[in-house]
This record gives sequence, structure tokens and C-alpha cells, in this order.
Amino acid sequence: MTIRNHPTRVRGAALGALLLCLTTLATGCSMNDAGGADDLGYTPTTLAVADARTRTKEVSSQIFDMIGLPRATSTPIGPGASTCPEDREHLFKIRHPWSVYGVSEDELKQGFERLRQALPAKGWKVVSYGPNNSRSKSLELLAESEKEHFAVKAELWVGSTDPKKKNLISVSVVSGCFRAPEGTDLKGLY
Repeated sequence: MTIRNHPTRVRGAALGALLLCLTTLATGCSMNDAGGADDLGYTPTTLAVADARTRTKEVSSQIFDMIGLPRATSTPIGPGASTCPEDREHLFKIRHPWSVYGVSEDELKQGFERLRQALPAKGWKVVSYGPNNSRSKSLELLAESEKEHFAVKAELWVGSTDPKKKNLISVSVVSGCFRAPEGTDLKGLY
């Protein structure tokens, strides 16, 4: 496997595309010379980092429920926080990557299809759906919440002949930017 196609690099590029999707397609872009929150196209909600993580976990739980695989195992990774480039002193976003696995390939395919169908009914706009650019052409879905500033990227990874690779649905939930309460130090977020 080359560095160019390494899963971490592919995932990073996809998360970048997901963030671009979140900030431009869902909300538009209001550019000005001053930079900052005005460039987002929306007014960020003021929320403590811990509360934003909790809200992002709630959105992830809703996504898990839409997939509808209660017998599946999910990764225990918690949401991480990082600053938004528009204003690193006051704005931050939350990313919550996780996956579900431990069920049959057919169950994963059915869960992925349930997610694709359930998202619009729950106020999400499916922005793209189809094979991604990876060597395996994994099925990928990008969607944005029309109610809140969240985006989700899901990938169906099945059919590998490598016994070390699990069949799974990979999910990344990314928030839009939140404004930290006055006096919050955003240095060292993780």
C-alpha cells in the first residue's frame, strides 16, 4: 500500500472534504477581509467544549440508531475538539470518528442502506452517495444536517480478502464551529 492510498491519509482527505461540504454547501460562505466567524456564513452557537462534545455524541447516537444494528460492536472512541481556522482563539469544532462491526457483511450493507434512507427523513441532506476514490471503491455517503451545523461521512468497508481487515461501517460526525464561552482557553484541545 502506498502512502497516497493509506487509509489514514484517505480518511484525512475525506474529513477535509466533509468540513468543506459542511461550511460551504450547507451554509454558503460570507467572505470579508476581517476573517473570523463572519466567514462561516452562520452565527456559531456559544457552547462549552464539554457540552459540544455531549451534543456531538448525541448526533452520533442518532446516526447509530439510523444504521439499526444493535447487535454490532461500535468503537469506543470519544469525540475530539480542535480550533476552527476562521478564529482559533474563540471558535472550535468537534469530530467524532467511530465504526460498527462484528455483524455479517449483508447486515452491514442493510444498515448502510437504512442510514441512506433515514437521513433525509431526520432533516439531513445527502450531498453525495456512491463509490469513493479508494482502490477498493468503498461505498461512501456525505450528508449535512439541515437543522444543525453537523455533517456526517459514512463508508461501507466490506468484501476484503485480507483476514486482518474487518468488514465495517466507518462513520465521522463533524460539527460546525461553536463559539467558546468568554474566558475559555482553546489551546491544547484534543
